[in-house]
Amino acid sequence: MNININDVSETALLTLYSHAIDAQTKDPILNDKSSIKSVQLLNEELAKSDKKLHQRLSKGKIDRNGVIHIAIRAKRYDKYISDFIKKYPKAKIVNIGCGLDNRFERIDNGEIEFFDLDLPDIIEIKKQLFNETNRFHFISQSVFDFSWIENIVSIAKEEILFIAEGVFMYCREEDVKSLFLILQEKFPGSEMVCEVFNSMWLKGWLKKLMNFKMQKELHLGKDATFHFGIRDSNEMESWNEGINLIDDWSYFDSDEKKLGWLKIFRHIKLFRKTQWSVHYKLNKYPK
Repeated sequence: MNININDVSETALLTLYSHAIDAQTKDPILNDKSSIKSVQLLNEELAKSDKKLHQRLSKGKIDRNGVIHIAIRAKRYDKYISDFIKKYPKAKIVNIGCGLDNRFERIDNGEIEFFDLDLPDIIEIKKQLFNETNRFHFISQSVFDFSWIENIVSIAKEEILFIAEGVFMYCREEDVKSLFLILQEKFPGSEMVCEVFNSMWLKGWLKKLMNFKMQKELHLGKDATFHFGIRDSNEMESWNEGINLIDDWSYFDSDEKKLGWLKIFRHIKLFRKTQWSVHYKLNKYPK
């Protein structure tokens, strides 16, 4: 199995292995059993790699807090989808920057149509782990190559949910904004859930601190760095009339007992909104 992927794509490995470690704990948060099988298939290749990240992952060496946060995040995104498909049982779900886990298996109600969208290097690996079906599809291209939009056909535009877990902070603001605007135009009434980062941390010594954490502590490559951030949850509303915030969510809002004393940060805006998620309605594009 070829695991020659770029620095940003390697974050998908970190996420997958975190899921597998969580699934093997006494009281798993996400309990993504399919991730265990996936890492078993990947381990042989990673163990032969000369990359420090690959070596550490193959030995299951991931920071415990990182595993907990990634599992809590994935569980909350699964709930966003589950809540949506309770309203729209035949919804279309577009998983932007899908990574290597099998979210479709976890949330499938037997009726939805699910699209995993990611860069070709990730999708190539994913095809060796999972099979496409008539309701589970892979789209192998950048989310900013808007030709993929033609693959998402629906009469009921409001029955489409876009999710982007751990994606947009690696992108440029102008690209994220362009994506929002074209989705609003093409799919009025659809919804978007995405993770965001506080722009305050993208300047000066705070930016250097973030890069140190990514490269020295997580052992990611230099290109795995954050570019895009906002200061508050409703900031994207300024991008266009009709883009409306529904709600937001932070790791620290979770009642997961493994968070322990970190739950106190839900009451401190600076920490609650360091890296969090926003849920938007993309209403009809104004004329």
